[in-house]
Amino acid sequence: MTLEPLHPADQHDVIRVEGARENNLQGIDLTLPKRRLTVFTGVSGSGKSSLVFGTIAAESQRMINETYSAFVQGFMPSLDRPDVDRLEGLTAAIVVGQEPMVANARSTVGTVTDAHTMLRSLYSRLSEPYVGPPTAFSFNVPTRRASGVRTTEKADGRVVRDVVRDVVYLGGMCAQCEGRGSVSDLDLSVILDESRSLQDGAILVPGYTADGWMVAAFKAVVPPDVPVRDLTPKQRDDLLHAEPRKVKVENVNVTFEGLLPKIRKSMFSKDPDSLQPHVRAFVERAATFGVCPECGGSRLNEAARTARVHGRTLPEVCAMQISDAAQWIRSLDDASVAPLRTALVELLDAFDEIGLGYLSLDRPSGSLSGGEAQRTRMIRHLGSALTDITYVFDEPTVGLHPHDIDRMNRLLLQLRDKGNTVLVVEHKPETITIADHVVDLGPGAGSGGGEVCFEGTVEALRTSGTLTGRHLAHRVGLKQQVRTPSGRIEVRGADRHNLQDVDVDIPLGVLCVVTGVAGSGKSSLVHGSVVGREDVVVVDQSTIRGSRRSNPATYTGVLEPVRKAFAKANGVKPALFSANSEGACSTCNGNGMVYTELSFMETVATLCEECQGRRFQPAVLELTLAGLSIADVFDLTVADALRFFSAAESKVPQAAAILQRLDAVGLGYIRLGQPLSSLSGGERQRLKLAVRMAEPGGVVVLDEPTTGLHLADVDHLLALLDDLVDGGRSVIVIEHHQAVMAHADWIIDLGPGAGHDGGRIVFEGTPSALVADGTTLTARHLAAYIGRDD
Repeated sequence: MTLEPLHPADQHDVIRVEGARENNLQGIDLTLPKRRLTVFTGVSGSGKSSLVFGTIAAESQRMINETYSAFVQGFMPSLDRPDVDRLEGLTAAIVVGQEPMVANARSTVGTVTDAHTMLRSLYSRLSEPYVGPPTAFSFNVPTRRASGVRTTEKADGRVVRDVVRDVVYLGGMCAQCEGRGSVSDLDLSVILDESRSLQDGAILVPGYTADGWMVAAFKAVVPPDVPVRDLTPKQRDDLLHAEPRKVKVENVNVTFEGLLPKIRKSMFSKDPDSLQPHVRAFVERAATFGVCPECGGSRLNEAARTARVHGRTLPEVCAMQISDAAQWIRSLDDASVAPLRTALVELLDAFDEIGLGYLSLDRPSGSLSGGEAQRTRMIRHLGSALTDITYVFDEPTVGLHPHDIDRMNRLLLQLRDKGNTVLVVEHKPETITIADHVVDLGPGAGSGGGEVCFEGTVEALRTSGTLTGRHLAHRVGLKQQVRTPSGRIEVRGADRHNLQDVDVDIPLGVLCVVTGVAGSGKSSLVHGSVVGREDVVVVDQSTIRGSRRSNPATYTGVLEPVRKAFAKANGVKPALFSANSEGACSTCNGNGMVYTELSFMETVATLCEECQGRRFQPAVLELTLAGLSIADVFDLTVADALRFFSAAESKVPQAAAILQRLDAVGLGYIRLGQPLSSLSGGERQRLKLAVRMAEPGGVVVLDEPTTGLHLADVDHLLALLDDLVDGGRSVIVIEHHQAVMAHADWIIDLGPGAGHDGGRIVFEGTPSALVADGTTLTARHLAAYIGRDD
């Protein structure tokens, strides 16, 4: 389809997309209204993210980066032009995604939203005793000693200059923990077996084998045949803490250094995700953390942590629930900080409005869930003076109770009404129905998607006949015949986080849904009192760890039986069919891409010219199973692979069983060789669910399994949950989706609010009883969902 050129006046009112082919997009053309709220929907894998993030937002950001000088661009990531013929009418795009915030030890909710900056300014003006400028209350700025010359004019007119050495509080950092609030140590029992000698394998660190080169330097300094516990104090100190020095090992000069500083540098100072899995597991076992004994976790030096404003220290205010902190700041009546107080109250009220009033400003930003992180990022934009910006959101309702979704919707409309273009990828009908414009992609996923099935108003969508249109008004009815519990998990006196000494019996042998507004204590109850027990399998949305080579085939174990089948069919070794072993392309080492490290610049990835991204040696690709090479198998979708490995001529029962579970959780469209890093949070959770379904364990805990699911896919999830229960499992689901609540056998509702206003059981019983009760927020929203909101 060829689009007519835009009239110059129209270019200011629309974003025009022509020939978009990024990922699975089928060369689509699209016209989006500016300064309106547009929602993109469609089944998982239909191409929503490829269009919104991979095409529109990516090109906007690339074009903005090109306006900087070549020098500045050298410090910025290199962005490729999206695969699209033409884009017109773009404005500056701000992407507010679900990515977890960087787990920086110095980053808190307060620092990422500027609330802490404003609080520091307030304390620098009003604190008693007076400490210094705003940086004197910053735990990211160290305290320094400064010397200088003091000039004094005497009464007789003489000028006297004295050299002085005064302590100047430039920063508020605690010197002992360097502003982290915690101190780390190493568990020696994980690092050393003190009953052994060095030659008997006393060092338990990965790579430090008793007869290896890494241990040889230690043997040159410490007696190799003496158990560690019998070493002299000097020998033990050398083994563990010695400063670097040269020693001779087999007539070669090598650097010897104590074991603890050596492994701190080589393992513990690195990003855990960059380590090999077995090394990362060792690091996680050996590292221990505790509250800093000097500052008590406040991160600040004594002057900064003890200064008070109206009776409260800065650490005390940062530890308060944000909604309470806002009330305290309102009580400050000093006219000198009136504008600052107003700005700070508005910022903290925005937290409450967005459903995050239960957080505290000292909460580490890396501990926020994906939904919490996205809403925290929104705080920055709500009070922004910028207009005519394109805001791009990725499922902003993730982790939100229906009550909180109403507030999120108001915020999206607020951004639109400031004159901005708001683009939202979303599945929840509550948000779809507030849109000015809807784009429905599909009709299927992967190669079966990538087309625009509908574009227009919500009213027109309802009658469009598309999958989304048909399901927009679809409702799951209340379960009338509920299962009878076969037992129970007794929880008594639960007080983790905000739980208020909770006593509850969680039924077994049924589908039990735990719900409540965000921050009400759901996760604290389930993860604190159920998870960790014997016979419990947990499927959450935490990041799946893996290297650049990791993909669904390797993560799920599908590859192992497939390699053996290829080896048997061709009379060769299975190792030839591993991109991590003998069959790997020698140029890219089986990555399919060549990665070039450019010092301080971002790593550049280019397609391997030798294998063209297929990852294997040419000779390996000539070996086939029923006509397909191992690279062809990696390119199959789960659904296609299931058919292939179920067919008589290429039957691999073990692989088919795993693929069947992947298909059952709604991942039939993903490719076996697709990088794990490309999967959404919901896709990662379902991938884990498919793996865990095969594990022994009578109780399965799922944390918001509807994340990323299209309306039509929710029915498939409910059928899967029923299969698990009917197969003898007990299923506990933390969930906000009303369809899952309606389908439950038993509901435990926490609340009534969030933070210290929550943490109590406000209802437990069947879905029908919850609606009949009608007193909780969940009850009212569930009643409205099923059409009984009178």
